Amino acid sequence: MKSTATPASTSLRSTSRRHHFLKPVLGLALSLAMAGAFAQAPAPMKIATVVWIGYGPFYVAEALDLYKKYNLKVSLQVFNDPALIPAAIASGAVDGGMLTYDQVVGQVAAGRNMKVVMPIDYSNGGDAIVADSTIAKVADFKGKKIGYNPLSPSDFLLSYALKTVNLTEKDITPVSMTPESVPAAMASGQLPIGVTYEPSLSQILGQGGGKKFKVVFSSKNAPGLIADVLVFDDKVIKAKPAEITGIMKAYLDGMAYMKSKPAEAHKIIGKFMGVSAAEVKEQLTGVYNIPLAEMPKAFLPAKETTSYYASGDIIAQLLKAKGQITTIPATEATFDASLVKALAK
Repeated sequence: MKSTATPASTSLRSTSRRHHFLKPVLGLALSLAMAGAFAQAPAPMKIATVVWIGYGPFYVAEALDLYKKYNLKVSLQVFNDPALIPAAIASGAVDGGMLTYDQVVGQVAAGRNMKVVMPIDYSNGGDAIVADSTIAKVADFKGKKIGYNPLSPSDFLLSYALKTVNLTEKDITPVSMTPESVPAAMASGQLPIGVTYEPSLSQILGQGGGKKFKVVFSSKNAPGLIADVLVFDDKVIKAKPAEITGIMKAYLDGMAYMKSKPAEAHKIIGKFMGVSAAEVKEQLTGVYNIPLAEMPKAFLPAKETTSYYASGDIIAQLLKAKGQITTIPATEATFDASLVKALAK
């Protein structure tokens, strides 16, 4: 912006000193030039996030200011509790946020007009239920204390796992805590079982030389079921389609950087997450960031859980059975595929 406005304004000032009769016209031109400069100021956007390895491309985009190319000034607002993000979006405290698809289903069922505009990733082992040596399988969860964050991806993963062995929350003793609190609680012996995601997952599995705790059930058991998505209120989508598209493009640029310069990207992501580059490399194996060419498929009816129609049905049925929602929303009400379709053309 500065490099465009300054030479023009300097030229106008020197001309006005030589030709006084042109001052009114030049004054108007200068005013218009300044107005144009202000009009081109980067649009500020606040996006809510949590520390999650699948959001790596966003962290890279912020660190390298890849948003600048699209005339945006994006700031990532980090939340320790993902369950708080929907309220922040609804209140306008943030423009949009990164959620899991089950959260979107719950919000839409509650009457909020939040919609997925872009698939980000799906967990492929990055979310997991871990347990000590006394627990061998999901069926052993019966009657045990399990630490997890209610109304979060951890809650959903646990509900799905219990359902596979015909158990429900009534068969366990829930202990409410954030994903970041699970490692310490398990290390102290307070809990035999915990549900969390990266980087907390690796912290637990690394205890006791890697022999103290193990994964009993993870998102690998249901690929695509725990999907991370970029979400905005419908009003914001209608008001700021260009800005949202710019965010999506910067995300794709971040993903391209991760592919072309993995070592540098791992350092950037590690700094944001508070882990080493080596740990980032390892954690990335637990997620699948969806490339642009595959994104439109998520919005199409299919039997695979990588489709919102398939995963949404399973999610909604589970949420209703738990009493978290009273009605199952139409899948079409949970997303706006227009921006992805336009980018993928």
